[in-house]
Amino acid sequence: MANDNFVQPSIPRFDGHYDHWSMLMENFLRSKEYWTVVESGVLMLPEGATDAQKAEHDCLRLKDLKAKNYLFQAIDRAVLETILCTDTSKQIWDSLKKKYQGNARARRQQLQSLRAEFETLQMKLEESVSEYFSRTMVIANKLRIHGEKMKNVTIIEKVLRSMTTRYNYIVTAIEESHDLDEMTLDELQNSLQIHEQKVKKQEKEEQLLQA
Repeated sequence: MANDNFVQPSIPRFDGHYDHWSMLMENFLRSKEYWTVVESGVLMLPEGATDAQKAEHDCLRLKDLKAKNYLFQAIDRAVLETILCTDTSKQIWDSLKKKYQGNARARRQQLQSLRAEFETLQMKLEESVSEYFSRTMVIANKLRIHGEKMKNVTIIEKVLRSMTTRYNYIVTAIEESHDLDEMTLDELQNSLQIHEQKVKKQEKEEQLLQA
């Protein structure tokens, strides 16, 4: 019996943001078991190939055609017309990578810029925990997309040392009572948000007393 809860994943549409799209598209093709032909291509059959080799080659060619079909559906006509060779899924993928990913020097410069942005990141005075976490994760995810092997503990340590002074107490408590290597980002955000609510409540009560 078919699973009524199964949802067919949609094909990621190329929107010009290559790094993000390529990550989504690679994952999509892996889920379909077509990534091997996209990554490695389909080799020519050797002379005197056996029936088993021919059957395997035909299977790979069929996978390549299906992978091409998905790539064609993901790419707009205007982009497709700029690709010189579309005989195989590997050629399409490699052409897009060469055209949109940029050269190695440009990628290194972008990575250095993102590292600097991450290092200088600080929570703003009127910024909420949720807003600061969102801003931090945007930069952290960009770093990961560009090849930076960033662990969660690095993000946790960065957040803790860049909070405003109103969070000094909870930051100290977290550092003393938790193993940061084992802590999750969700746990950290939840702890900080609970403290944030307490601080806001206390500030509101003080304002009422002053009034």
